[in-house]
Amino acid sequence: MYDHILVPVSFEEGRDSAGAVEVAATLADEGARITLLHVIEKLPSYAAAYVPTDYVENARAAIEAELARMAEELPGAEVRVVEGHAGRTILDWAAEHAPDCIVIASHRPGMQDLLLGSTATQVVRHAPCAVHVIR
Repeated sequence: MYDHILVPVSFEEGRDSAGAVEVAATLADEGARITLLHVIEKLPSYAAAYVPTDYVENARAAIEAELARMAEELPGAEVRVVEGHAGRTILDWAAEHAPDCIVIASHRPGMQDLLLGSTATQVVRHAPCAVHVIR
């Protein structure tokens, strides 16, 4: 169905990233590329003084290792880790690399939060391609 699928992966609690990967695999044409993308949010300057200097490098290495583990099960999968604001960076990456579909996991809403997460909402509203939201 799709030739290039972008799967933004969040490791936050309540996000079904594994489910998003499974859906992407189902939607992918034979020989399709699936890109697993994680966005590392930049630390605010006031917080940077309180974390070890190698925090970002260690976090990046751990994230890349976990994404690589997830990608092992997907033929044609690639892993990307970038820094920036999650919603804007996902959209910028999509504009530059032209996937024909984005599969993104959103949190499961509770009574206090009946809408999609802010990142998923931003992607759905502004993506240049089809978007599948997984809850």
